[in-house]
Amino acid sequence: MTIYQNLIAGEWVGSNATKNINPSDTNEVVGLYADGSADDTRNAIAAAKAAFPAWSRSGIWERHVILKKTGDEIMARKDELGALLAREEGKTLPEATGEVIRASQIFEFFAGEALRLAGEVIPSVRPNIGVEITREALGVIGIITPWNFPIAIPAWKIAPALCYGNTIVFKPAELVPACSWAIVDILNRAGLPKGVLNLVMGKGSVVGQAMLESPDVHGITFTGSTGTGRRVAAASIEHNRKFQLEMGGKNPMVVLDDADLNVAVEAAANSGFFSTGQRCTASSRLIVTEGIHDKFVAALTDKLKTLVVDNALKAGTHIGPVVDERQLKTDTDYIEIGKSEGAKLAFGGEVISRDTPGFYLQPTLFTEATNQMRISREEIFGPVVSVIRAKDYDEALAIANDTPFGLSAGIATTSLKHATHFKRNSEAGMVMVNLPTAGVDFHVPFGGRKGSSYGPREQGKYAAEFYTTVKTAYTLA
Repeated sequence: MTIYQNLIAGEWVGSNATKNINPSDTNEVVGLYADGSADDTRNAIAAAKAAFPAWSRSGIWERHVILKKTGDEIMARKDELGALLAREEGKTLPEATGEVIRASQIFEFFAGEALRLAGEVIPSVRPNIGVEITREALGVIGIITPWNFPIAIPAWKIAPALCYGNTIVFKPAELVPACSWAIVDILNRAGLPKGVLNLVMGKGSVVGQAMLESPDVHGITFTGSTGTGRRVAAASIEHNRKFQLEMGGKNPMVVLDDADLNVAVEAAANSGFFSTGQRCTASSRLIVTEGIHDKFVAALTDKLKTLVVDNALKAGTHIGPVVDERQLKTDTDYIEIGKSEGAKLAFGGEVISRDTPGFYLQPTLFTEATNQMRISREEIFGPVVSVIRAKDYDEALAIANDTPFGLSAGIATTSLKHATHFKRNSEAGMVMVNLPTAGVDFHVPFGGRKGSSYGPREQGKYAAEFYTTVKTAYTLA
């Protein structure tokens, strides 16, 4: 079987490899992907450093063309890449294809941004002096991405980094190297100069650690667990480097008595269970007021009974497998914790078998939970959702904000008063009204507060805040 190699200084290198396994069918090996070393990482950093002076001063049309070509090829291959994503991550084929389309849109957006680079020319407070304020590339960017969005998250980090003239060392999650390899291959063939984009697949303890230890990495953008994010922060402070962290979430969805029941159930089911609940923006806490609580729980339970859990590539599948055996154990451990804490298992919670061997778990709904239970406070990252009862809007808002996280929050209501108040007073970076908490546009800022995020927002024009540094220049007339 072919080994998909690392890209370092424009050359495909690497002989050691690990298997990429399909979580919908563990008998299938998706491919063999390089297992990079610390030396590989250091060579990649050196290549990125050497390529930075020329690329950071490259013309905006050159950057535009490369990003546009990349977006076009991703879109043209959406079905192929969607199937690849579904095979390696377990996301259903429609969800996977949608993610590929989003990656294409991200590259299209930043292709446009490359032509819209701008600054300011303003007068000084001193006579006969002009002031120019411009943005310049930050330098070598280390990119570390998670397994749950194997093509969209790499896209929303790589595209702006290149748009603004940075060079890159990219380490994808070990579980999902295939989509990352594909996106790097497309960019490489689109005409990137050697060393501008370097791919080093491998273990975080090896590749990621070598990136953290290098003084030649000027910025690190990381999406992953809270614990790893803290290590990224500590190591970056030592080198006085810029860092951007997107970490966990324990996102609330408030359902008020006046909510449209169908809208609330659809939003909750989508938020909590689609993509197998493996989204940092998933709603794993449903905070429901007294008047609608019983009707909502009954309707949501009926909805869950209709959801098909099966092979991600199979037509009619609503929920694919959990990504791997370790995550499945985490999910089932939390289900047992929820039971032991006194929450009522209202639906699901069983590991199930299908025609192909995989990591299949029923969508799991707990009721009679409290906000002090571990299942209500800790990120599970699976299709496990708890319902918390609240007496009214004020208590529901207080419960929603009582969390160490602050990524996304939602409310289902027909009250303009409550919707407006919630948007203003929710302690989250993103707020949804009568919509799922998961699912955001590619051209607007993404990020949270408290323990969910640190540093400038990702995506849209706000990405410039991280990938550039501001220069102020004075000229005597």
